[in-house]
Amino acid sequence: MPSRPGFADQQDWNPVVLSKTGPKGKAAKSATEVNAARRSGAAVDTDKKFAAGENKSAHAVVPNAKKLDENTETFRHDTVSHDFKLALQQARLAKKMSQAQLATAINEKQSVINEYEAGKAIPNGAIINKLNRSLGVRLPKAK
Repeated sequence: MPSRPGFADQQDWNPVVLSKTGPKGKAAKSATEVNAARRSGAAVDTDKKFAAGENKSAHAVVPNAKKLDENTETFRHDTVSHDFKLALQQARLAKKMSQAQLATAINEKQSVINEYEAGKAIPNGAIINKLNRSLGVRLPKAK
């Protein structure tokens, strides 16, 4: 039986040492060079990296938290108008359709129709066009 060729003589068992090199170019300033520049009166620009070398989240400290606290505005999505929801209910009742029947006619869930008629829905042009076609009416602007 023939033997396989040996690879033991081709392996390199010397250790490989990886080391990180320091910064190059303008960034290669040691502490003594920075102090010497300060003593001579030259302009020295040093930056402290935020959470440098630490395992902290960048979102733990919000730099503009005061601005966020002072902001008292409440933001809300626009919902359908009162006129729209009444027109939708009247058009659906004129066709003698239930919310479930209208929902299946436009391939949406019944909860979508319920939200539009309750005035809680965020207007969606595609859904409003489907409602217009299936009910055969032109509903007023949603908002």
